[in-house]
Formats: sequence, C-alpha cells, structure tokens
Amino acid sequence: MKSITKKDIEKLSSNFEKKPVQKALSRVLVKNELSTLFDKQEQALINQFKFSNEIKTLPVTNQKKSGRCWIFAGLNVLRELIAKKYNLKTFELSQNYTAFWDKFEKINYFIEIMDDFLEVDQDDRTLQHVLKTGIQDGGQWDMFVSLIEKYGVVPQEAMIETSSSSGTHFMNQLINVKLRQYAANARSLKAEGKEKDIPHLKQKALDEFYTLLVTNFGTPPKRFDFEYVTDDTYNVIKDLTPEAFYKDHVGDILKDYVSIIHAPTKDKPYMKTYTVSYLGNVIGGRDIKYLNLEMKDLKALVLKQMLNQEVVWFGSDVARFGDRKIGIWDDHQFDYEEMLGMSFEMSKEDQLDYSQSAMNHAMVLTAVHIDNQEPKRWKIQNSWGDDNGKKGYYLASDSWFDQYVYQAVIHEKYLNEEQLKAWKQEPKVLKPWDPMGSLAK
Repeated sequence: MKSITKKDIEKLSSNFEKKPVQKALSRVLVKNELSTLFDKQEQALINQFKFSNEIKTLPVTNQKKSGRCWIFAGLNVLRELIAKKYNLKTFELSQNYTAFWDKFEKINYFIEIMDDFLEVDQDDRTLQHVLKTGIQDGGQWDMFVSLIEKYGVVPQEAMIETSSSSGTHFMNQLINVKLRQYAANARSLKAEGKEKDIPHLKQKALDEFYTLLVTNFGTPPKRFDFEYVTDDTYNVIKDLTPEAFYKDHVGDILKDYVSIIHAPTKDKPYMKTYTVSYLGNVIGGRDIKYLNLEMKDLKALVLKQMLNQEVVWFGSDVARFGDRKIGIWDDHQFDYEEMLGMSFEMSKEDQLDYSQSAMNHAMVLTAVHIDNQEPKRWKIQNSWGDDNGKKGYYLASDSWFDQYVYQAVIHEKYLNEEQLKAWKQEPKVLKPWDPMGSLAK
C-alpha cells in the first residue's frame, strides 16, 4: 500500500487551481448548500404534469413518520375499487388495521424462524442479519397479499390512526429489544438442554407483544358497519367482518397478480423466478416470489395494465435524483458532472451489486405520457401527504423509471404465454440480504 506524500498533495493542489468552475463553486458554497446548486432549468419544459393517458384516482394518503408505504400503496389500489363501486369522492381503508396484523405476524415469524438458529454459532451471518434487522415497517407485495387474504380490510373509520401507528420508530425499538431478548433466552434454553420450555417462552412472548400492539395501535375490530354517502344520500351496510368486507365489497382478486422485477445482475438471469430466504410475515401465507424481466418487457406489461385503466403498484429507489418539493424524479434534472468536474455514472447492475441502490419505497402509477408510441413520463400517487408535488402526486421521467424502478405488480392476464410459463417455475432462493428484499427492511 502507498501512503499520501506532500508531493502528491502539492500536485493535487496545483491541479485544482486549473479548474475554474470548481474554484468558482467553492466561493458559492461559502454561503450555499451543495445540494441546492445543480438544478437544470431546461428540464421544467420536459417534466410537465400533463399526461396523454391518465386514470382518475382519489386524493393521496399520508403514511406520516412510518415505513408503511407498501401497505398504503396496496390499500390505495384496493380502495379505488370500492370508491368506484359506491361512487365515493374520498375514501381510505384502515392502514392501521393492516399494519397491526403485519406487526403481529412479523413478530410470530421472527419467533418461529429463530428455531433454525438455536444451535448455530453466535457470529453466523444469517443469524446476525436476522437479529440486526429485527422487524421493521417495510414489506413486500406478497406480504401484503397474505395479510389481506387472512385478515381482510376495514374502512379507515373502523380503526383510526394513533400516534404510534403514524410514528413507529420508538415502538419498533421496543419490539426489537424484546425479540432479541427472546432469541437470547431461546438459545440459552437450547444450550441448557431445556428446549421443552421453548413453546412456553413463545406463548409468553406473543402475549406480551399482542398487549404492546393493542396498547399502541388499538384493538382490531371483529365486526363493523360500513357507512358512506353517495350523491348526498346516507347509506349503511351493517355487521360486516373484515374478511367479508374484502371478499364481498372489494373482491377476492389479489391471488391473480404477479410480482415482476428488473434486476440486471449476473446472479439473476431473466425469465427466471426468485424468492428471498427469511423474508415474510404470515407463516403459511403467500411466498415471496418475483419473475425477473428485461426492462422493456416489464414496462410493456405496466403499459398494458395502465392503458386498460388499471393502476400499478410498484417499488423503486426514491433516494436518487429527486426533488421532493416539486415532486419530480428525473436523473437528468441535476448537473452534477459539469459542476463538480467528475462522473458519478454507474450502471443499474453495478448500483445493485455495490450497494448504491435498492428498492426503498412503494407507490402507485396512475398516468403515463406517450409520444411517438414511447412513454416519456409517469404520474405517481405517493403516500407522503399533499403538501409537496402536485397535491401529493409526483412525476418520474422515463429514464429515471428505467434506472430506478425495480418492481411492478401486474395482473396475470397481461402476461404472455412464455411469461406465464416462466412464472410457474420453482424460484431460486436468494440470500436474506439480497437487494430484492430491501423494500421489506
């Protein structure tokens, strides 16, 4: 290895003096933040909130200080069906209700999979990954399906938000302390030859966790009345269960959707299916499964569904090239390279392989602008409230879509015969830390 010498530093300093743009930028940065200096004015003409094909949707929702985007996006898809059926101008399903059961199922999932790690070395990488991750707010499409198929849905009024459901950080900390406590106690019992006491430990833990969740989220309703107003006329459907409300008033449709991804890495050939080990919530529920497609094929399926007036749940990396205030994601709207005199370009493959990018947010596609038979920009229903963007709706350029969209959920009727055949393959099992599982972290 070579250390840096004074001669090296002198050469670097001399090189800097020959870079007028960077010298000028250093003056500007005395009283300005670096992140505010790269906007390209000319992109505003390209990124107009106008779309040739738009699906009429309800006002945006707000996940507040929680990581429940995948639940909000999933329920936003379902609520459109109810709103259309009953001609509702505003309507939300209870995100708190679904999040409650997600938390409880994830706790049970953690407790049960810990049986696989009762005798492994303490520094086993998978054990340490499970312990470090604990349970979080995040999730995947198939996890959403498992929750809805088991517990149904309820209108938001049937289980309203609480401070803890809207701001989950501290509660998650407490849950993860208790889960790690359980792991330590279970492993100790195994080491002492007292594994017969582990079932009792599990039951005690579940009782404590259920109490904690009810204390923070409230009690999930077993029955409720669905009250709504259409054309100034009050209506009520009495004595519904959450399961009946889903099946009778939404429709038992989620089993017909396929999760497709674009992961252009060497370990994931296209037209193959994948799952992620130790990723899930409902034991006995739907397995996590993806079909990996080339971007052109993923995008073609998204367009088929949208042009048939059906919104699309999707997962992407929203930490890249975004302006939250105006509500735009566009990898061409910032001029980093000219201003800083260096390249930041990485392929999508390299970004995945070298931990530069991964899925971190789920939203809903509601419109697309097509010019010369090619998509140019996309409209997105977010769940960050209506203070930013266009009343909470966002825009993504098509180039950003190519680079930072990783997943979309498509009804199986839009897949061709070859894709359906590929979907039926047994999935390859990926490591728990694979980036395709990152949305659930």
